[in-house]
Amino acid sequence: MRNHIDLPTELLSGPFTLTEAKAQGVHPGDLRRADVEGVSRGLYRPAGWDFELESAARALSAATPGAWISHVTAARLRCSCLPPWLSESTELHLSKPRSLPAVRRKGIIGHKVIVAEDEVESVDGIRISTRSRTWLDMAKLLPLNDLVCMGDELIRVPRMALEGRDAPFATLSGLRAMVERHPNLQGIVRAREALELMRVGSDSAPESLLRLAMLDAGIPEPELQVTLRRDDPFSPSADLGFRQRRIAIQYDGDHHLADAQSLSDRRRNKAFEAAGWTVLVFRKEDLADGFDVATKKIKKALRSAWVDPAVASGFAAAV
Repeated sequence: MRNHIDLPTELLSGPFTLTEAKAQGVHPGDLRRADVEGVSRGLYRPAGWDFELESAARALSAATPGAWISHVTAARLRCSCLPPWLSESTELHLSKPRSLPAVRRKGIIGHKVIVAEDEVESVDGIRISTRSRTWLDMAKLLPLNDLVCMGDELIRVPRMALEGRDAPFATLSGLRAMVERHPNLQGIVRAREALELMRVGSDSAPESLLRLAMLDAGIPEPELQVTLRRDDPFSPSADLGFRQRRIAIQYDGDHHLADAQSLSDRRRNKAFEAAGWTVLVFRKEDLADGFDVATKKIKKALRSAWVDPAVASGFAAAV
């Protein structure tokens, strides 16, 4: 009879593989005990472990050579823009190339797909689909508007001072090229539709959803990140707007309620108003109703606002 041994500390923090247990001197027989749960073939976790996505994904990746974390799991690990019903998902998605046997692990959602070499990478020890490929995989799971939001996040130009990078995660041309490589993938039609609706300049999902609601309401497409003064890097800007009508549209999320941000917002709005612009501000209650009231207010503002005579005729006909 084998003596009971305590699990090494390294195995107590989350899921682990049989290979990792052996490397710590744990005999396979020692894993048949009350304080260890078998998750699936060659994969274990401490009993009572509180689920943590990254740890689960890392162990699953290590236990499944040739496969990679994908779909919802990859999107969550990347902190990608997802709708509320998926933002806290604990689903574990694993993809394999078609040359390997299908995924047959309890509690794991498996996929057999065709991928290019540059569509999978290793990040912090986890083999995972790239951000662009994850967006494409999500095309079969997300409604069109949510797929556009996720895509807008990929192609937006970041601010170096705030995010430590100045290059977008992807470009429209790069995403189009990837889509063309996979003409038979599930969701490919929706991916193509999303590409036509995606725009550089949306800083958040609500901004993207507001723009899409405006288009659905028959409002002409707005400019994004509209600066009050052209060619001035310090100029106040609006999330969306119509320069020719002097209308600035802002979506203020919860972080705008903080005192410092609220003061900055008021200064921004007053600068636009002092220059003769109409400022419309929308918040989460507008998001909650699908921007129905917001689009009505925008239409009313467009009908009554000053317009540059050079563009008046065509613009007026649209609203």
